Amino acid sequence: MPLLTQKAQVTIPKNVRKILGVGPGDEVEFDLRGRTIIVHKKEKPWVMEKYRGYLGQGKTKNVMQELR
Repeated sequence: MPLLTQKAQVTIPKNVRKILGVGPGDEVEFDLRGRTIIVHKKEKPWVMEKYRGYLGQGKTKNVMQELR
């Protein structure tokens, strides 16, 4: 059973990390439901999300046709 350190940290057990699919550098989120904590992997945004709307309204179709 993991213990809380002096810095209020706890190690996530290996079998739980494997189930969650997390490793060094990954972010996790905590949801509090009553007195129960749910831990899950924070989903990374879609890599192209930052480009949404970049080409402007109606231009995407034309650009895609040119790329093909």
